[in-house]
Amino acid sequence: MTHVVPDAAAQEAAAGIYRIALGVEYKGSRYRGFQRQIKGVPSIQEALEKALGRVAGGAPVVLSCAGRTDAMVHASGQVVHFDTPVARSEHTWIMGANANLPNDISVTWAKAMPRHFDARFSAMARRYRYVIYNDPIRPAHLAEEVTWNHRPLDIQRMREAARCLVGTHDFSAFRARQCQAKSPVKTVHHLELIEHGRMIVLDIRANAFLHHMVRNISGVLMTIGAGERPVEWAQQVLEGRIRREGGVTAHPYGLYLVRVEYPEEFELPQRYLGPHFLSGLPDSMG
Repeated sequence: MTHVVPDAAAQEAAAGIYRIALGVEYKGSRYRGFQRQIKGVPSIQEALEKALGRVAGGAPVVLSCAGRTDAMVHASGQVVHFDTPVARSEHTWIMGANANLPNDISVTWAKAMPRHFDARFSAMARRYRYVIYNDPIRPAHLAEEVTWNHRPLDIQRMREAARCLVGTHDFSAFRARQCQAKSPVKTVHHLELIEHGRMIVLDIRANAFLHHMVRNISGVLMTIGAGERPVEWAQQVLEGRIRREGGVTAHPYGLYLVRVEYPEEFELPQRYLGPHFLSGLPDSMG
């Protein structure tokens, strides 16, 4: 087996410890979220650690991730890292992991990293897409990969309402009760709604997100798009800072972690923005 150690991680290789970053995509429908759960409860982390442990010849693997997605939430651009004393080529980590993973989880790339890289704490921004299938008839295809909304949605009203959420704000009205973030103040860099056939894609990028923040924003915007609340309601919810006034939390099925951004020094591989069925959608951020 050929062992490949990139120059960026040479000092760690010399010490016998390798820090490996991976790109991961998954369909979250049958999992209780990314984070490892109690015994018998499936999680993305547990499946990945078992598969990588086999590639490492039985050596234990413990992952850290860029974002701990919730139960039934998907990812096309998740980033994880782990430390291991076992030398493997990047190709071997990818192919070996995928050979041992279930069909709804895939490793898309691997790279040896310097020790100061951290999948969570080195991240500068995260980007999500929330995919709404807007049609009176529920979809038989992609039923667990999009959120079905049978009410006709006015995307112009949704776009107008979304404008007030861009920028730095206290997002207390959009955080789950169990959210553990130290501060509700986050900066939304980008929030757009894109039409794609019968789908409406909410595309949002921020420095960080609160628990259920994207799903709660999606719930407010869908309510406004359906004409059940005025456009100004989004501003009122934001300024009120009270979660119970923010309406229903949208379903998890339509939510995807699509990209995590890091400083250029790490030179992480970049794939197309997912999910895969939207891979032809132009990136409005360029």
